Amino acid sequence: MTLQDLYLLAPEISLAGLAGLVVLLDLVTRRKGLVAALALVGLLAPAAFAVSLWGDVRAGGAMAGILDTLVVDEFALFFKFLVLAAVAVVVMGSTDYVSRFQRYQGEFYALVLFSASGMMLLAAATELVSLYVSLELSALPTVALAAFLRDERSTEAGVKLLVLSALSSALLLYGMVLVYAFTGATQLEEIGHIAQALASGDLAFGSYAMLAGGVLIAAGFGFKISMFPFQMWAPDVYEGAPTPVTAFLSVASKAAGFAVLLRVFTTVFAGASVDWGILFAVLSAVSMTLGNLLAMGQNNIKRLLAYSTVAHAGYILVGLAAVAAGGGLGLGGVLFYLGAYAATNLAAFFAIIAITNRTGSDDIDSFAGMGKKAPVIGAVLAFSFISLIGIPPTAGFMGKLYLFNAAVQADLVWLALVGVVNSVISAYYYLRVVKSLYVSSSETRGGIISSLPLRLALGVSGLGILFLGIFPGSLLRMADTVARALLNLG
Repeated sequence: MTLQDLYLLAPEISLAGLAGLVVLLDLVTRRKGLVAALALVGLLAPAAFAVSLWGDVRAGGAMAGILDTLVVDEFALFFKFLVLAAVAVVVMGSTDYVSRFQRYQGEFYALVLFSASGMMLLAAATELVSLYVSLELSALPTVALAAFLRDERSTEAGVKLLVLSALSSALLLYGMVLVYAFTGATQLEEIGHIAQALASGDLAFGSYAMLAGGVLIAAGFGFKISMFPFQMWAPDVYEGAPTPVTAFLSVASKAAGFAVLLRVFTTVFAGASVDWGILFAVLSAVSMTLGNLLAMGQNNIKRLLAYSTVAHAGYILVGLAAVAAGGGLGLGGVLFYLGAYAATNLAAFFAIIAITNRTGSDDIDSFAGMGKKAPVIGAVLAFSFISLIGIPPTAGFMGKLYLFNAAVQADLVWLALVGVVNSVISAYYYLRVVKSLYVSSSETRGGIISSLPLRLALGVSGLGILFLGIFPGSLLRMADTVARALLNLG
C-alpha cells in the first residue's frame, strides 16, 4: 500500500481511528458528555480529508488506488459527505437517548462510526470482493446497535437483522460468483466491457448467467435499501432498535445501498441487452404501494416510519428505473432525493426522540396534544411529515418533482403516475400523526425538556428541509455534476 492509497482512504481511516479514540476516552473518563463531544468534533478530520480529495478530483479527475479496487471520484465523495453529515446529526440527536445505556456510550458511538466507515467505502469500491467486505463492515456494527437496549424487543431486532442480513449476503455473494464465473473478472469496469460483449449474442448462455448474477446482486443490495420483497426486516428492527439507530439505518444505510446499486448497474450492466428499467420500475411501483398501504394500519410511530421507508425506497427506485431506461435526469434525481430524504427523516426521528423521552411510549396516541405542549418540536415533526408527503415548500416536494420528471423524460409516465397516486395515499397516515399532535387532547401535563445538542440537531435538519425546498439549486447542481461524472465513467 502506497502513501497515495493511504491518502485516498484517509476519510475512512480517520473515521475508524476516531472510533478507537472514543472507546479509549470512555475507559478513562466518567464525564460521558466528553465522549459524545469527541465523536462529534472528531468528524472534522474525515470531513477535511474528504474536502481535500474533492478539490483534487475536481482539478485532476478521478483517482484509483489499492490495486484499482477503490476509486475516489465525485460520486464516492458525494456519499462520503452525506454519510458524515448524517453521522454528525445522529450523534447530536442521540445525546438525550443514550442515558438509557449510560455505561456503554463509547461502544455505541464507536459502532456508529465503524459502520459509517464501511458505508463510505461502499460508495468508492469498484471490485466485487472489496464491495462485499465493505458491505459486511457496514452491516455487522448495525446488528450490535439494533440489540443495544438488551430488552426483549431490542434483542429480537438484533437477531432478525443478523439472520436476514446473512441471507442477503449469501444472495449477493452467489450473484457475484455467477458474474465472476462467466467473466473471469472482479473489477466492475472490466466486467462491464465483458457484459457488452455478451450482449452482442456471441455468448448467449453467458448472458443468462449475467442476468441471474445481476438479479441476485440486486436482491442482496435490495435488503439494504428495504425495497420489496426484502423489506420484511424493517418493521421489527425499526421498532426494537434504539431510536437513534433507527434514524441512522433509515438514512445512512439506505444512502450507501443506493450508492453501490448505482455504481454497479451504471458500470456493469448498462450495456447489457436486458431491460433493467422494467425490472426497477416494477420493483419501484410495488415497493411504494406496499409500503404505503401497510403503513396505514400502524399504531406504533417507528413501525409506521419503517413502512414509510419501504415506500420511499420505491420513490427512489423511480430514478434508478429512469437511469436504466436511458433517462438523463434520473441519476441526479436520486442523488438529490437522498439528500432531501436524509434531512427529512432525521428531523422526524429527532422530534420523535424528544416526544417519546417525555411520554415513554412509541404509540401514536401518546403524541396527542404534543404540538401544543412543545410548539417547536411539534412543528418540526409536522413539517417533516409534510415533506415526506411531498407538499411544497419542502425538500420532499422538490425531490419527488425531480424524480417524477425524470420518469416522464424516460417514457415511464405510468410509473410517475403511480408515484403521484402513492404520495396522495401516504397523506392519510402522515396527517394522522399531525392530527394527533394538534387536534387530539392529552392528559399529560408539562412541556418537553430536551438538551441543547438535540435541539441543535432538530434545528439543523428542520432548516435543511426548508432550505432544500426553497433553494434546491445548490444541491441540484452538485447532484448533476456527480451524475455526469459517474455516467461518463460508466
